[in-house]
Amino acid sequence: MKEVDLSISEHKRMTPLDVVKIRLQAQKNPFPKGKCFMYCNGLMDHICICENGNSKAWYKAPGHFNGTLDAFIKIIRMEGIRSLWSGLPPTLMMAVPATVIYFTCYDQLCAAFKVRMGDRSDLAPLFAGAIARVGSATVISPLELIRTKMQAEKQSYRELSDVIRSALHSEGWRSLWRGWGPTLLRDVPFSAMYWFNYEKGKVWLCEYYSCTDPTFSITFTAGAISGSIASIVTLPFDVVKTKRQVELGEMQTKNLSTQVSSSTYNVMKRIVAENGVSGLFAGFMPRLIKVAPACAIMISTYEFGKAFFRRYNQQKHGMTQLQPSA
Repeated sequence: MKEVDLSISEHKRMTPLDVVKIRLQAQKNPFPKGKCFMYCNGLMDHICICENGNSKAWYKAPGHFNGTLDAFIKIIRMEGIRSLWSGLPPTLMMAVPATVIYFTCYDQLCAAFKVRMGDRSDLAPLFAGAIARVGSATVISPLELIRTKMQAEKQSYRELSDVIRSALHSEGWRSLWRGWGPTLLRDVPFSAMYWFNYEKGKVWLCEYYSCTDPTFSITFTAGAISGSIASIVTLPFDVVKTKRQVELGEMQTKNLSTQVSSSTYNVMKRIVAENGVSGLFAGFMPRLIKVAPACAIMISTYEFGKAFFRRYNQQKHGMTQLQPSA
């Protein structure tokens, strides 16, 4: 239960970073690659499209974010500080099942794989983390879709429910798992790399500091480093996931087919065409600032809790054995 309580409090503190990350990922570049726009006044936006890349033009893009700090300032100024906690209710609803399923499955699977894999038991955390994430990500995918829509656009629950009903009517229940593919492409490699690097890093740090059991600082450091590496590598899939989920309802409004450019590969191609390769790493800084400390705090507290209850059970078992039989 300690991991669940920590997960809830962590999500409350990190939600503003999540909102900023998703806004940066969901925004459209006012200068699509290869084109420039001339802006005249507030009544007419695009009065000229210059295909010639050498032409120069001024374009004003209200609400366009130029970075993490700029996004924070503009969101607070235009929507109020409470907007930084958009999507908090579904986030908190996700925290309990995601944490329970994820950590429980990982521990059980890792122990089973270590027994079966023998000499290759060092790979057990990699496979256990990947499989555990598939289960938790699948269960919470509809809640993550709702959270992403609320954080990407300032919507009321009524407006959001109308969008979801429309999507259910046109696409069926599968629409609630929109973005599930890129979510798995983001989360499964993330978990595999995270647990593998964490276990390796923990062992290396224990050997370096000549300690038999990992201390809180060792688990904290190993968790932060492994989380940072995994978050950077999987960021492009996080961007694709956000794009796919934000599009829910937009296709129907524009009378476009939901099957057009909907695969992960096609969405990636579209992002690169519009924003360049850097578009695949939108929201890099807020994601890194969120994930690194979150992974460090979560895993160090998790390891501390496991060690505490292990010692408690051992002491209790020892006291039971010492008690004389009646």
